[in-house]
Amino acid sequence: MQKKLIALAVASLASGAALAQTNVTIYGVVDAGYVYSSGSAGPGMGTNTFSGIASGIAAGPRLGFKGEEALGNGLKAVFTLEYALNIDGNYGIGNNGADGSLNARQQFVGLSSDKLGTVALGRQYSPGFNAAARNDALDATDMAIQSSLSALSGMTITPNSPARFDNSVTYTSNSYSGFTVSAIYGFGESNLGGYNNASTSDNGKAGLGVNYANGPVNVDLVYQSRTNVVLPNPAPPPVEAPGSGKSINEWYVGGSYDFKVVKAFASYQSLDNNAGFLVNGIDDSKLWTLGVNAPVGPGTLAFSYGKLSLDKKNAPDGDSWGAGTMYTYPLSKRTAVYAAYSYFNNDNHSIPGQAIITPGLIGAPGESNYTVGGGLVHSF
Repeated sequence: MQKKLIALAVASLASGAALAQTNVTIYGVVDAGYVYSSGSAGPGMGTNTFSGIASGIAAGPRLGFKGEEALGNGLKAVFTLEYALNIDGNYGIGNNGADGSLNARQQFVGLSSDKLGTVALGRQYSPGFNAAARNDALDATDMAIQSSLSALSGMTITPNSPARFDNSVTYTSNSYSGFTVSAIYGFGESNLGGYNNASTSDNGKAGLGVNYANGPVNVDLVYQSRTNVVLPNPAPPPVEAPGSGKSINEWYVGGSYDFKVVKAFASYQSLDNNAGFLVNGIDDSKLWTLGVNAPVGPGTLAFSYGKLSLDKKNAPDGDSWGAGTMYTYPLSKRTAVYAAYSYFNNDNHSIPGQAIITPGLIGAPGESNYTVGGGLVHSF
């Protein structure tokens, strides 16, 4: 009996030592509120509206696990598994689509060095995701002007899912005098039409970003590209569709300055679709935003304005502009209530549907639309 107790004690100590070497954190965000959207559907078409509970108005609900293990000599193994949730409906981590796929925001494993930076493999944020979130007065919220206009115009420099690259390898440097460099390449691994036998270069994605953050100043420069964009030709034999094999390139510059009493934000970005109209219906476009936020009482009041200009190859050019505001009131360090409002105005050749927080196409070309919402967000 005594030998068994000794053996159990030794096993317990060994297990505790193993666990002590790995630091694992469970974290998440829970956000839900009420949203009302309304906008004309066009002449003689009535009004499109949405009224109901929505998740992720101020921050995307998520459940995440991250950890690291010290390997010695300043080297660590790191991982992150983070999954999106929709807390107002009966779906989330395990049933994102008809195929039952995961709803992963990011999932990767890598090695991190105190001297050389971090290399990681998996589904990861591109440099454009973090840059867009840092330089918008409304952050990465679904009510943000840059968030809506960049996502709906097909840009990957956006704080939304198009800025998360599958099958990717990333490098992120350590900070040197405020400068950080990040790079990503996502292998296409496509086999469209069977003509190229799962090429890793077709439909690839690449990105490079430089961030400077020092005191009140933040500046981001980003370049991202969808390389060798290929569509299948449905007619036999399986060959590339006309217009395939070109790239869709984007660049972005954004920044902020904290004056203490007010913080100012600005960004400008451009998309050039070399493949033309055939690739995903994405037109050349330019998007700029301006914004400010300031402490008001215990909370923060933010304003943002932006304009999207479409340079269409096969149709008249179109414009949309939007303005939004949000007030966030902290109840504690981890819990806050908020209220937000956004308004969009479209010309006759704009992209339909600017309110990305609501289902369906609330916005219509040639019409205006607005969204108002409020809710509660908690992080853990």
